Amino acid sequence: MLSVETLINSSAPLLITFREALEAALIVGILAAYLKKIGRADLNRYLLIGVVGAVATSIVVGGVAAYVYGGLGGVSAELFEGFASISATAVLTYMIFWMTRNSRLIRGELEEKIHTTVTKGYVYGVAVLAFVAVAREGLETVLFLTAFAVQDFAATLVGMVVGVGIVMGLSFLMMRGIYRLDIRRFFKYTSVLLLIFSAGLFGYGVHELMEAAEHSGVEIGPLAAHAYDVNPADSASIFHEKGVVGSILKALVGYDGNPEWLRVIVYLGYWAVVGGYLVRSYRSMETLPVSVKDSSKVVSGAASPRKSPL
Repeated sequence: MLSVETLINSSAPLLITFREALEAALIVGILAAYLKKIGRADLNRYLLIGVVGAVATSIVVGGVAAYVYGGLGGVSAELFEGFASISATAVLTYMIFWMTRNSRLIRGELEEKIHTTVTKGYVYGVAVLAFVAVAREGLETVLFLTAFAVQDFAATLVGMVVGVGIVMGLSFLMMRGIYRLDIRRFFKYTSVLLLIFSAGLFGYGVHELMEAAEHSGVEIGPLAAHAYDVNPADSASIFHEKGVVGSILKALVGYDGNPEWLRVIVYLGYWAVVGGYLVRSYRSMETLPVSVKDSSKVVSGAASPRKSPL
């Protein structure tokens, strides 16, 4: 039976896995739909080869990361956790920025690439295109989940399994034409949630690097002092990291009961910079013509309404 803490801690890995897996499923769906549209459904086997290869590569990389971390301890483990968390935050932030600017253009770009590949007779290029697209999502997922797994492996595993399961069910509904997904809105709302998780992950990474520095004899100064402390050993406060409210906030927003000043600064700074960017970006998107906004709507497995250039 899973504990409440495990279920709460699985929320971030679940969302990340869900978003990355669904993005990969949408890409594969767009490619398959276009092949069907131009009468080349026979090339789907190359699409499958690329997808399987990408998934296998992601699993291998994830296994290597787990093996490396399992052999670390002390300062080395803290450095690994710190750099893994900050690296995951950097990639996650870039993904948010890129998707904010390009979500409405994904379909057209993919169709153009596969059109060029097929018309030139590069049938294995279909496999390569699928591999690159899915491997990118898979490797990003491995990087993100590694940062969470070092904190709570069981919760990360639960979130990953549930996230993949939801994507599989949703993909089935979309292929049957039962469900229609507005990509623009999907990435808009999940970007906000990922922003919340990323800020907490960034703060955690900085905290681990500070601990590694202190354990190595490096003095950080006032920035390493606690900004506040609601985690005394004899405290029964609900805002303690292991309290009712504190444990939920820790899993969802990166809350810390006794954070260092540097952790507070980078956490709030991340919110100000990345959050401000998202607000400005989506406000500007609201001024786009309706026809441009609607171009981001995709029904997985359905053909594009544009006339095929073939």
